[in-house]
Amino acid sequence: MIRKIIKINEEKCNGCGACAAACHEGAIEIINGKAKLTREDYCDGLGDCLPSCPMDAITFEEREAPAYDEAAVLAAKAQKESSSEPLACGCPGTQSKVIQRENDSCGAPFAPAKSQLSQWPVQIRLVPVNAPYFDGADLLVAADCTAYAYGNFHDTFIRDHITLIGCPKLDEGDYTDKLSEILAVNDIRSVTVVRMEVPCCGGIENAVKGALQKSGKVIPWRVVTISSDGKILRQVPR
Repeated sequence: MIRKIIKINEEKCNGCGACAAACHEGAIEIINGKAKLTREDYCDGLGDCLPSCPMDAITFEEREAPAYDEAAVLAAKAQKESSSEPLACGCPGTQSKVIQRENDSCGAPFAPAKSQLSQWPVQIRLVPVNAPYFDGADLLVAADCTAYAYGNFHDTFIRDHITLIGCPKLDEGDYTDKLSEILAVNDIRSVTVVRMEVPCCGGIENAVKGALQKSGKVIPWRVVTISSDGKILRQVPR
């Protein structure tokens, strides 16, 4: 029969697994690092997976395909629920978690610097909007190059913050909508934006500004600009 069904562009797909997690019918699997529609008869054609894809790799098409088999989907769900094996939920890198660290302030003189990262994931595209660690958080939104340019990035910026990173030049699309959702549904106390001095890095600052306006909340925020040789050029409260 001719019907509407999803189409996955494997060239765009980054294998994050978000679509597989969003597909309630279990029609999508991650195989060899790419999302694949493995059961056409499980795809209902409603497209819950489309908005979950950070790469816009999923679209609709109308073509010859088996009819949606709701009975088979329900049977597969029941079998998974009764199984003792863990369910497939896409890429492990998208699973939200809090990182607990011991407070060790009396380490050896030349001990390696400790990470201050307190949550996972950190990519803006991958982080769940309603992750529990957002509640009451001071949010850090950073261009990914800043952590490489500024040597003491963890202690200066990541410490006591929930960290989100991205690259406005290389990532497709705009972060504004995702960030506005995070701000709207969570009790965010403050936002720190850390960007590089290069003009293209203004995209991450503009995304935060737009997200704050779209969320309708008044939240204190500041912008810190880092030079390519690793200096703090300016810190501007907004």
